[in-house]
Amino acid sequence: MKDTIHVHDREQLKLKLIRDFRVFFKTYEEWIESFMDAMENRGEYEKLVRRVLIAAEDAGFKGNVWQCVITESLLLDENPFSLAAEQRDEVKGSIRDYAIKAMEALDNFKELPGSANFEYYEASTDGKKYSPLIREAIMEHSKRMWSATDPEDRLKVVEHFYRDYGVGCLGLHRAFRVGEGGDIVPILNVASCSLDNLVGYERQKQMLCENTEAFLAGRRANNVLLYGEAGTGKSSSIRGILHKYYDKGLRMIEVYKHQYREITQLIHKIKDRNYRFIIYLDDLSFEEFEVEYKYLKAIIEGGLEERPENVLIYATSNRRHLVRESFNDRPDSPLDKHKNETVQEKLSLFARFGVSIYYGAPEQKEFFNIVETLAARYELPYGSDELRLMANRWELNHNGLSGRTAVQFIDYLRGKAEGDMNG
Repeated sequence: MKDTIHVHDREQLKLKLIRDFRVFFKTYEEWIESFMDAMENRGEYEKLVRRVLIAAEDAGFKGNVWQCVITESLLLDENPFSLAAEQRDEVKGSIRDYAIKAMEALDNFKELPGSANFEYYEASTDGKKYSPLIREAIMEHSKRMWSATDPEDRLKVVEHFYRDYGVGCLGLHRAFRVGEGGDIVPILNVASCSLDNLVGYERQKQMLCENTEAFLAGRRANNVLLYGEAGTGKSSSIRGILHKYYDKGLRMIEVYKHQYREITQLIHKIKDRNYRFIIYLDDLSFEEFEVEYKYLKAIIEGGLEERPENVLIYATSNRRHLVRESFNDRPDSPLDKHKNETVQEKLSLFARFGVSIYYGAPEQKEFFNIVETLAARYELPYGSDELRLMANRWELNHNGLSGRTAVQFIDYLRGKAEGDMNG
């Protein structure tokens, strides 16, 4: 612990640091100010140590975790400088001078006195906050930033991270949902799914990948609807492309039905960011009394405002007719003089998706192929005939022929095998 600083000197130092960190002020408020308080008060010092430990465990940091949490804060700090650096190789002008000043001031906070063990800390787990790619990138950039002695070189390390990985939660996470008040909230425990794990549906996966790759390359691409039987892998395909293209700049935001009216505001928040966003609508369908589909039609295609080039909408549905039709919608119904217009209005939502991909239920031969492929992947000790016999019994007593039924059957066999081994 340092000697107590005179109150007047402390206030002068605080004002100086506020000026120095005027660009990275969020970092100042989160850690630097706490550091200064900790040097004055034993109780505040213990609070800061606990915060560092919690942050290190959440992120899975190793090495000098005090420096890691400061670096992490800088990388999450959305401000005029970092947002500009995300878009270009080097930011110029007065804002850069302010950023260099903050890098110079960081020398005062390189170490947390009295916590030498933080220099060689190793988290108990890999953490739940970041993917392995991002966690390793933060730790590597932290080493490079703090080893740089020149403020300009230190700033360049941070700039390179902004350009390569992005800024804030949109840069450091891959999947999001819309929270209260329209905030974009990261999903920390993203369901992992590789497209290779989805057996079959090769044509469908190829169409989805081709459209996504065109989108990521800045070429013309379409909104996509995946429709068809339940349990055929539509949602798994969406998760698969996120897993496959995340490191190419793809981000995904899941929006629920009651939030469809907020999509316009959501697009305004992300349209100028240096990522490619897919707005994901799962299980897209509407009852005849629901009118949200009219908002969605305008958002997808038809409003006055042009859709940003970095945003697409991908949706899944168990039915092609996304809006349920009633008996009164039939052409021979006497209750609607403009019945054909009513039907066309309800069908038009489907037509707004430039690419529609059908996922049909597998035939028995295809179902057995999925089962045998998954059984071989997990090295289950069953012959082909025995496996097919058991799979046939399973699907008759469960949900019929589908990829989901096959996965559930294999999960049952895996659980049974694990129980036999432990018994």
